[in-house]
Amino acid sequence: MVLISKKISYNTFNILHFIIFPLKDYFETQPQEAPATDVSPVKSMKSELLDFFKDLLIIIVVVFLIRSFFILPFQISGQSMYDSYYNKEFIIVNRFSYLTYDDPHRGDVVVFKTHIKNKEYFIKRVIGLPWEKVKIAWWKVYIQAIGSKIFQQLDEKYLMQGNYNQTFVRGEDDENVFEVPEKSYFVMGDNRNASTDSRTCFSSCEFGNKSNYIGKSDIVGHVLVDLGYFSLSKFSFYQDELGIPSKPRFFSSPSSYTYE
Repeated sequence: MVLISKKISYNTFNILHFIIFPLKDYFETQPQEAPATDVSPVKSMKSELLDFFKDLLIIIVVVFLIRSFFILPFQISGQSMYDSYYNKEFIIVNRFSYLTYDDPHRGDVVVFKTHIKNKEYFIKRVIGLPWEKVKIAWWKVYIQAIGSKIFQQLDEKYLMQGNYNQTFVRGEDDENVFEVPEKSYFVMGDNRNASTDSRTCFSSCEFGNKSNYIGKSDIVGHVLVDLGYFSLSKFSFYQDELGIPSKPRFFSSPSSYTYE
């Protein structure tokens, strides 16, 4: 734990109180006035101004630390994760676990940097882990785990009808095997028919030094909270493009999956 300040000033208390508690409660429960002092008005104003900037600095540092090491907000663009996640939905990404003690697991939905022009971040699901082999054959996905000599089919029950057992690789043969390098991951979108992912080097494998894999250092974090999308035209949580509800699922979103 980092100790930011031993004493929270009067202004800091007011700011935190306003953020944490309802507005009604804030106005009904005003703190008592400070006792009168013999400090001159000019000196008091300087002191208040100094306290204000000190409190502002503390808040900026706290927000910076939270955004840098704990959580980060994103808005989804596109339908590559449909119907696990929808276009325009807001999500909160947990940055902390992968930065410290944990590694991505198979089935985790992650946000990562793409190193592709005009596409700064992608959201996909982790399929292949370091040193594993991923085989896509006859529309199905198979994994050869470390130390195993056989491929086991993944039963991807999170895929919607139309994508279940309908995974393909564009422009390739009926069978494709991908060998995942050390500290790398093979990822795919849940909407297999409309996702640009590890199968095609996230754009095209034909140009430049493209890779089918992402490194752990590319991963921003694991999806933590799904806040849904609020349509102003419908004035409700509604996905206009798809004509379906898009309510917040918070911690119950399909951000992880345990394969049988």
